[in-house]
Amino acid sequence: MEIKVTLQLPRDALSVPVVRRVLATSMHTLGVEADCVEDIGIALTEACTNVLDHAAGDDEYEVVAGIDDNLCTILVVDTGRGFDAAHLGHAEADPNAEEGRGIQLIRALVDKVRFQSRPENGMVVRLEKTLAFRDGSAIQKLAERTPLDAEIDLTRVEAARREGAAAID
Repeated sequence: MEIKVTLQLPRDALSVPVVRRVLATSMHTLGVEADCVEDIGIALTEACTNVLDHAAGDDEYEVVAGIDDNLCTILVVDTGRGFDAAHLGHAEADPNAEEGRGIQLIRALVDKVRFQSRPENGMVVRLEKTLAFRDGSAIQKLAERTPLDAEIDLTRVEAARREGAAAID
């Protein structure tokens, strides 16, 4: 089972807390452990902030987040000039350095991060993190359901909708 959310966002500082909150709320609702949600939120904030620093003009950027079984994958896609991330964040961080600390932070918080530079077309940052779920979480219940369970629930919803419409008439 895969659950996916796509957000098209303006290149504006206000978009960063919005995307972070939308994804955090979604993950909490599905039953992702709070520590995982926080790690992803901080890494996502850093990736989105890089978009604000490196994307061109008034371009929009896109965040695509998906949960497939217990793996969360997030793509942050911008249309700016991109940057060379290959040399950043691997060595010991210079505490006085102005660049590269965010990438080190991202690498520390997620299981895998990849940067795909698209010269003159921007950058794709791919974050991957294995998730832990609370016992009895919504996503576990959804994964355990059979197509018949879902069909029965839809039948109940349709019946309730008909009853509600009849009560209004």
